[in-house]
Amino acid sequence: MSILTADRAVFREALPHGGRLIGLDVGTKTIGLALCDAGWSIASPAHTVSRGKFTKDKVALAAFMEQQLVKGVVIGLPLNLDGSESPRSQASRAFARNIADLGLPILLWDERWSTQAVTRTLLEADASRARRGELVDKLAASYILQGAIDGLMAGF
Repeated sequence: MSILTADRAVFREALPHGGRLIGLDVGTKTIGLALCDAGWSIASPAHTVSRGKFTKDKVALAAFMEQQLVKGVVIGLPLNLDGSESPRSQASRAFARNIADLGLPILLWDERWSTQAVTRTLLEADASRARRGELVDKLAASYILQGAIDGLMAGF
């Protein structure tokens, strides 16, 4: 049975020996993917998946996670600035529930500033609009995952 939680301690307990994590920035048109090492030290952008039929997306995601030996999933939870839920929050929660049967622990992680931070970094790097479009989702997933692993390692 899979664990679906926003509590990092619960998620951490589900993975007592660490293991590779995948970070997901779930959007309406794309899903940004990032991976971290088994020791949870650094997150790296992987790629961006164009969304289609959910069943097909789930099969592809499951295959990628199996290939990468993923032990847990971190999904960005887009909250409003005041911390309240938004329609996008509900969509991310639904996505998490729909992949829970893959059997991996799932952590919902506050991603309020991820896209803005990544976009700002890309603008400072003078990336073109087209290049920003190519990179923003997987970089946001990496930003989300890095925040989560930093949070998971705090106090351990």
